[in-house]
Amino acid sequence: MPHSQTPLHSGFGSQSTALEVLGAANLAGKTAIVTGGYSGIGLETTAALATAGATVIVPAREPEKARQALSSIARIEQGQIDLIDPASIDRFADAFLATGRPLHMLVNNAGVMAVPLQRDARGNELHLSANHLGHFQLTVRLWDALRRAQGARVVTLSSGAHRRSPFDFDDPNYEREKYDKWNAYARSKTANVLFTVGLDRRGEPHGIRAFAVHPGRIETNLQRHIPLSELQKMGFRNTRGEIPADQVGMYKTAQQGAATTVWCAVSAALEGIGGVYCENCDIAQAVGAEHQALDGVLPWAIDAHDAERLWQLSERMTGVSI
Repeated sequence: MPHSQTPLHSGFGSQSTALEVLGAANLAGKTAIVTGGYSGIGLETTAALATAGATVIVPAREPEKARQALSSIARIEQGQIDLIDPASIDRFADAFLATGRPLHMLVNNAGVMAVPLQRDARGNELHLSANHLGHFQLTVRLWDALRRAQGARVVTLSSGAHRRSPFDFDDPNYEREKYDKWNAYARSKTANVLFTVGLDRRGEPHGIRAFAVHPGRIETNLQRHIPLSELQKMGFRNTRGEIPADQVGMYKTAQQGAATTVWCAVSAALEGIGGVYCENCDIAQAVGAEHQALDGVLPWAIDAHDAERLWQLSERMTGVSI
């Protein structure tokens, strides 16, 4: 059964790094796939898992850029994928399945944030397509490899931004409502958590457990589409273009940002647990919809009924199912 959102008091926290939570873990003989694993916290995740002995496959939309970023890390394999292109996802999944290897860790890390209104070839809004539907299709297509691991974990990157909005089942692609890039991002991050709840329910009988992760506030290439003037208006930058002094302590390094992902992927403390949202290297506390602090997981992201609604909708939108 899915675990309740009850913190474990793991002994780690917001300042812990990926290598610290990894500890003495030995991942020799294990295989991981990390989408977006060549930049930002994805790169730190890849490096940590490989350091512990795992073979890490990094599918990338820009293979040459990935090759350069990953050149100094051992036990890395590359693939090509575009998460808004269903045919690209199928080609990557088919190639991996053809190897017959088990997949022990799937880290759905890649994503986009606060981009202008764009749609994929099927007409799906870009945040929904790249952040959720692409990873949904990839995970379902790799199902047999995950089962073969007899103890796999799927870690999907969400965000504290889920608190901004529930998922909109009536207008998921902004076909009627006026587009808001921040709400679109937030809804996709809520979808990541609901996906985790639905995935864990289906995966537990097969040894597949799922976790959603809020990595924290980190300066990465994910923010590349946000103008400085907008960040200043929102209070995230001062007049000099710098992070305000009273906010500096809220930010993590990329190594700290990858820590919760790695903890969810390898921690023995999570044996027998799944379907939970995690932050700061621990299971997050469930909080009420009126909660104002920047922690915890809001009820609309872990609602079991909505998780099933989203799963069914995702099957219809992608055409794939287990």
